[in-house]
Amino acid sequence: MAPKKNWKWRLAQQLEYRWWQRYLRHKDVSAYTRDKQRYWHTMLADIAPWVSVNRGQEVLDAGCGPAGVYMVLEQDRVTAIDPLLDKYGSLPHFRPEQYPWVQFEQLPLEVLDKTAQFDLIFCLNAINHVNDLELSYDRLVQALKPGGTLVVSTDAHRNTFLKKIFQWIPGDLLHPVQMDLPDYEARLTGRGLDLVHSGVYKHDFIFDYCIMIARKP
Repeated sequence: MAPKKNWKWRLAQQLEYRWWQRYLRHKDVSAYTRDKQRYWHTMLADIAPWVSVNRGQEVLDAGCGPAGVYMVLEQDRVTAIDPLLDKYGSLPHFRPEQYPWVQFEQLPLEVLDKTAQFDLIFCLNAINHVNDLELSYDRLVQALKPGGTLVVSTDAHRNTFLKKIFQWIPGDLLHPVQMDLPDYEARLTGRGLDLVHSGVYKHDFIFDYCIMIARKP
């Protein structure tokens, strides 16, 4: 059963869709698609020492958004989930028919009901958007096959004091979850996964954009 949706999550979802509307309003569809595909190819190349892709695997893109990593996984069997897929359908930049290797499902991560199905799971720029963080991690780990790989990327606080401030006072309404890198890492290792890589992918002023890669024994 899905958890009760708190007000922070409801507001964050509304703001997320509005952000995408504004962001994509003046972007050429073809150019934006090429840019996103190029971005994902670059990221996959950067994490290639720990993650193998495009080998006919069962892959989950959790919190895929309108332009997720599913765009460049044409040699895999991909399931892409997001609670806002119906709204993204109104954006010209989101065209599911262009990705016949993807099965799109409109649902939040907390209600994902898959057990040991996926060889590889991506949760990119999404885990700090969820309604129930602990349940979301439970669902991700449950859905991963033994020996499978989970890739999580997110903005993580650089400063403990600011993290506490943002947790008490909503200074970042788009992201209900406010944690630092050790907090995120603990959600993986605490569920029995082996953390094979964790680090900063890009520095910013308040947050670092971090990537964590874990395997299920």
